[in-house]
Parts: sequence; structure tokens; C-alpha cells
Amino acid sequence: MIENEEMKKAEEQYSAGSIQVLEGLEAVRKRPSMYIGDIGERGLHHLVYEVVDNSIDEAMGGYCNDIQVTINEDNSIRVQDNGRGIPTGMHPKEHRSALEVVLTVLHAGGKFSKANYKVSGGLHGVGVSCVNALSDLLVAEIHREGKIYVQKYSKGKPLTPVEVTGDCNDTGTIITFHPDATIFTQTIVYKYNTLAARLRELAYLNKGIKLSLTDKREEVDEYVTDANGDSKPSGRKKYRSDIFLSNEGLKEFIKYLDAGADELIQEPVCAISDKIIPIDIALQYNTGYSEKIYSYVNNINTIEGGTHLQGFKMGLSRSLKNYAEKNNLLSKFKGDLSPEDFREGLTAVISVKVAEPQFEGQTKTKLGNSEVLSAVSQATSAALDMYLEEHPKEGKLIIEKIILASTARNAARKAREMVQRKTALSGAGMPGKLADCSERAPEKCELFLVEGDSAGGTAKQGRDRRIQAILPLRGKILNVEKAAGDRAFDSEEIRNIYTALGVSVAKEDENGDKVMDLSRLRYHKVIIMTDADVDGSHIACLILTFFFRYMFDLIKNGYVYLATPPLYLVKKGKEEVYCWTDEQRSEATRRLGRGTEKGITVQRYKGLGEMSDVQLWDTTMNPQRRLLRQITVENAAEAERTFSMLMGEDVPPRRQFIEENAHYANIDA
Repeated sequence: MIENEEMKKAEEQYSAGSIQVLEGLEAVRKRPSMYIGDIGERGLHHLVYEVVDNSIDEAMGGYCNDIQVTINEDNSIRVQDNGRGIPTGMHPKEHRSALEVVLTVLHAGGKFSKANYKVSGGLHGVGVSCVNALSDLLVAEIHREGKIYVQKYSKGKPLTPVEVTGDCNDTGTIITFHPDATIFTQTIVYKYNTLAARLRELAYLNKGIKLSLTDKREEVDEYVTDANGDSKPSGRKKYRSDIFLSNEGLKEFIKYLDAGADELIQEPVCAISDKIIPIDIALQYNTGYSEKIYSYVNNINTIEGGTHLQGFKMGLSRSLKNYAEKNNLLSKFKGDLSPEDFREGLTAVISVKVAEPQFEGQTKTKLGNSEVLSAVSQATSAALDMYLEEHPKEGKLIIEKIILASTARNAARKAREMVQRKTALSGAGMPGKLADCSERAPEKCELFLVEGDSAGGTAKQGRDRRIQAILPLRGKILNVEKAAGDRAFDSEEIRNIYTALGVSVAKEDENGDKVMDLSRLRYHKVIIMTDADVDGSHIACLILTFFFRYMFDLIKNGYVYLATPPLYLVKKGKEEVYCWTDEQRSEATRRLGRGTEKGITVQRYKGLGEMSDVQLWDTTMNPQRRLLRQITVENAAEAERTFSMLMGEDVPPRRQFIEENAHYANIDA
């Protein structure tokens, strides 16, 4: 009776007046994740990309060639371009400045008119208005028609009218904004490297356009070149900065991505078509075993692929197979060739410009335009056919590699079948060293991959047996970056990981994409736990390389983590403080010592085995207190390059990386 009365009352209250209308940009502030993905670190950086994309659209239209991004001292962002400048005149329908309309109205902008932009990265017209809505301060400065126009906003609302503040003899738009900390509650601190990776990518995708990044929060040593050509410190400081400019576009992009690889052919193969659908493709073969293909539509990274990627794969396989048969290069080969054989050791970038792209897929980054498939396939075949005819020596090397890939694939298939027979899927038992948990709901279970039997034993004693499983790994697992697929599955440690997780080996779907069946995954947290020293970091890197190459879907779904054991234990009497950084150690020493270091002892943990089971639980495994770092991939191309460079065969790029980043590293004594 009471329940019926409550329902009747609720029905009476639900009337026309109950419908809430969010005006202006209130919807963006109410549900920011709907517009920028999330309100964490990724969404924070997405604000910058939205503003930069507006400038890139000007550049793609031929109106801009210089884009400058600055991180200011207070973590505000300044983006300046030398385009036409956002119009500031009165909008005929809105009866206010067009600048204010662009910055305060969703789906407002020049991108919907083909007369202004033939193609555009941000197709929904919500970019800069979303940035405005999610900033506690935004200042728009427009250089246009000989005048400088300025308007200020806060949280999407104008603070001032559009004002003329001076004269100018240039054109362009300057947007300066500070993210709203009430929206971005996790952090409002921008990462230089994250922004640099995106700007570098844009420079390669849009050759001839200069993009620069300056960080006013950090000063670095200024270097000068002497008469001998040697670079030496000048004794002065300057802001950290980089300039990204590519004159060869995707050809340079391929060389950058393959910097750590041993190339099979000297120069990348390029395919450029300026017909109805502008197409730009570059590809290169190396002696490695990984397939690295990146696809873009209007500068958007289509991480789920689509018709342009399918067309590329079709054109590639068709041309190479026809060439091999035409030149009798398969006469002694008795096996079968699979589409994936043609792509082993391949690095490729496909960039298409589509006037009206249709996106689909889980993250709306999969191109669905059917007309693109045949256009890209034909462009790929035409360019590759010409290259193979003009470079028969390189053509023979590529075909020989494809044959070797087929042989290795068949060997790997047999090894995979052996792995599958030993997994839980076939009813067999778990690896002997696995200490499983009692819980069976995967979303509640955690698997710790632990370095060594000693630390594994301590972890088994200290764990929560209900939800935490432990799999000790013996020594350093195989570096899969340097090994063919069949060797990877010969590794007992790798087979044990597959068996413990309960997953099958990734297989190609109908689109040629490798996917894993995660329906039987036994743990939704896979935690890599290694010693806090150089060897431990190397082992973690080897395991991550394996996941990146063979189980990328685990990373993509957010299932892979790094445990963070403490570096120090600071003690004075009965007081103890665990510290994860040198700064925390200094603070703990100061606080416990109360001005003196007398009676204070500092223990440096170099291995998990140095901790008792209680200490390991308290610091590293207890879900209530531990610090886990989730492994994510913000920029797939940059991640691929880093793994190839650090874990591959080529030494010089790795040495250069270490030299450039040595001042960030902590080397154990």
C-alpha cells in the first residue's frame, strides 16, 4: 500500500516541469566525459588537441603554416596560429559576435560548410566551445582586418564583450585557457611528452606545417655548437621547447617509427593519390617480427581501423603475391601464404582525407566509408607494383621474408596448439608454481606476476588468498621483440602466463585484425611486481613488451598494472615510514628527526625478498594502501617506437635515448 502511494506521488511529480533543459554549455559541464572522453589526464590533454585541431583545419585549407603551443607557468595553455582569425563581426541570426557564437554554442563553426573546409578533423563543431566550457578562464585574441580583438570567458560564459585592444599587420587566432580544477579533479598538470607526441604526429601527417611546443614551467641548459661542430653547454638556461616540422611527411614518419629497427629495404615505399579521396601512404619492411600499421582519417588516429586499413591490406597482399608468382619466387615453397605473412616486419602509415567520414565501432574511431576501401587498395597496389618492378633486389628480399614468416607462423601455430592444450580451456591444470585464489569472479581477482621464487614465496604468504593469485617467474623472460613467434611459444614462462590467465592466443578476424577472446579471462587485474632496481625494471619492461606484442587487448581494456614497492624504510625508535621517492625519504627524515638525523636509520629496499610477508602486504599488495600504476597507451605509434627502440636489435637509437634522458634516471650503486 505504501509502495503504491509512493509510485502515485512520483507519477504526479513527473510532469512537463520535470524536464530539465541545460542551456548553452551547461550540458558540457554537467557531463564532460560525453564530449572529451573522461575528466582525467586523457581528457585534460584532449582540451589542447581540440584547440590545435582548429588551427590544423586552417592549415589543411591552406590558410596557416605556423602553430605555437605554450604551457604557461600556471598550467594554462596558449595556442597561437597564423591563420585567418576567427570572424568577429555580428552573426546574422544570433545577433552577437561570431567569435562569441563559436566559443559558446555547440555545433557552431565553419567546418559544416564545404566552402570553408573541404575536410576537417573535428567534425562536430564542439571542440573550442567545450574547451571554453571546461576552463575557469579562457581568453580569445583575434588578429584580423588590421585590428586585435579580445574577449574573456569563464566556465563558458563571457566576462567581457569583444573589445578592440590595438592594431596589427598580421592575422591569426590566439586561445589561452586554464582548465577548471572543479572539473578536472585528478590533475590539471600537463605532461610535456604527451603533448609533444601528438604535435610530432600532426607534423608528419601535415608536411610543411611548423608546430612548436614550449614549456615555461621548466628550464633546461642551453647548448651551443662550437667551431668543431661539437655541442656544449653555454652556461645559460632556456625554456624546454621543441619544433616539429616535416618536409617529407609520412616518409619521415616511417623513418622515425623504425629508428630502432634493422631495415630490410633502404627507403620507404610511398603512395600518394590526389583524386576524389586524397590518400597518402608510406611503408617500410625491417628484419623484425612485429607488424606496425597506423591509420588516420583527417588527422584522427583510427585505432579501430576501418575501410582504409582493409583496402591497404588487400592491395598489399595482392601486389606481393602477384609479383612473387609472376617472377617464379614461390616455386620451391610448399607451404601456404596467409595475409598476415605479408605484413611481418612491416611498418606502415595510411592517411586519408575524407569530406564526410562515417565513423563506427566502440570508440567511434573506425572508418566505415565503403568507397574508401577500393580507392586505398588501388593506390597501394599501383605504388607497390611500380616499386617492385623498379627494385627487383628489394622485391626478392621481401618475398623471402614473407616465406620465412609463413614457415615461422606454422611453427608458432603448432606451439600455440600445445599452449592451448595445456590451458584451463582444455580442462588441464594450472602451472605448478601458480598459487591461485579462491574467488572465481574475474572482476574481483588479481594475478601477481612476481620476479623470482623467493619473492614469489613471500608474496604467497602475505597475500589475500581469497582474491589474489601469485605466479612466480623465473629470471628474465624472453625478449619477444627479438624473437619469432614460434620461439615465444617455446618459452615456458610465456606458456605459463597464457595458462594462468586462461585466454587463447590472439587470432585474426575477418578484417585482418588480431583480437583475443577475453571471455574466459580469469583475472581483471594482472599486476607486474618486480624489484625496485635496474634488473627489476628490465624484467618489468620484458613482461610489458610481451603484453604489448601478444596480449595488447589486455592493455587496451585496462587490465595490466605495475605494482610500486617502496624504495626506503625510515625508522626512529618504534616509528616507521615507508617512502617511494627520495623526496618522501627526506621529508620523513626531517619529520621523524625533528631537526636532527640522530637515531634515524634508512633502509634501502633493492629487492622484494628483503621484505617480510607482512611488509610486502602492507606496502605493495594491500588494496587499501598500495600504489598501482595502470598501463595505458595514449599514442600507439609512440609506444610502438619506444618498445622497438628499447627492446630491439639496433643499439645507436637506444644509446641516444639513454643519453637524452640520463638526467631522469636513477642508477643503483
